[in-house]
Amino acid sequence: MRIVAPISRVAEVALLAQAGASELYCGMMPPEWLGRFHALSVNRRPSGNLTRYEDLASAIELAHAHGSTLSLVLNAQHYSAAQGEAATEVAERFAELGGDALIVSDLGLVQSLAARLPGLRVHVSSVATCRNAGAARLCRELGACRLILPRDVTIAEAAAIAAEVPDIEIEAFVLNDGCIFEEGACHTIHLPGQLGGPICLDRYQYRYRRRDGGALSPGLLERLRENDESYERWLWYRFSCGFSTTPEGLPYGPCGLCAVPALRRGRVAAIKIAGREAPTARKLASVRMVKSVLERVCGGEDDTAVRRFAMELRPSEAHCATGFMCYYPEVLRAEVN
Repeated sequence: MRIVAPISRVAEVALLAQAGASELYCGMMPPEWLGRFHALSVNRRPSGNLTRYEDLASAIELAHAHGSTLSLVLNAQHYSAAQGEAATEVAERFAELGGDALIVSDLGLVQSLAARLPGLRVHVSSVATCRNAGAARLCRELGACRLILPRDVTIAEAAAIAAEVPDIEIEAFVLNDGCIFEEGACHTIHLPGQLGGPICLDRYQYRYRRRDGGALSPGLLERLRENDESYERWLWYRFSCGFSTTPEGLPYGPCGLCAVPALRRGRVAAIKIAGREAPTARKLASVRMVKSVLERVCGGEDDTAVRRFAMELRPSEAHCATGFMCYYPEVLRAEVN
């Protein structure tokens, strides 16, 4: 099982590879893209991208020198014909520089890139929202060798896909960056905080009224208030617990560490740490956490011992007990039952 981690700076490559990330991924935003298309991003993220091919070349070289691979993200849901050609040019430059894999969500682009650049692996992004064996088979037929599952696919579903379509690798999320909707069906942009942030974090003020015009009872108003508070609490967990950390810098937020044993048994090939825009310290702490758990799994510790270790890492027992922080809450439900 491989640990997949994001980079947004060349300086992060050696640090994350040495910490245990065997695969790295990054975005690339050529300066000419904005001028040509008046679009903020090639890959849904306007920030957290490399901007020079010289840096991309350095990142590839460093990754390989440290025994890791580097993948390039081209995962907008759709590209116009002109954008598709430009994205293909970016992919070709990446291939010439010795890059290893492309992460793509537009299935038409998956097919064309797989045919045009046979020396590069193509991974289907979670943004493609492929969440069953039929979709996995289609991705394989189009030339992809890996399917990155969307958030909220269960362990059982991931294992079933891996079993039914053994000739495509399965990658699943393990740490950081939740999404309150279905990412692939969301057509907003993850703007940086200073530009307003993602639209799903907007805090609207609600007013409630009865359809028949009658007065809202005190009991109903109280239930509505509790519901709103619960939703705000869930949002906080989904958005990485406010990007909070322990004093040692270990990150809170969406987590699947307890599920690593089950994911490994289910033949999931790689586990993904999200968060290209995150600070280097957060990425580094994330890789170290995932590696420490995976080492225990590979060393033969049972699920209970691994779960206890994972929960005590930060510690996060109180957060875990809510179930809101879990990518795979069925692990906790199984423990209770």
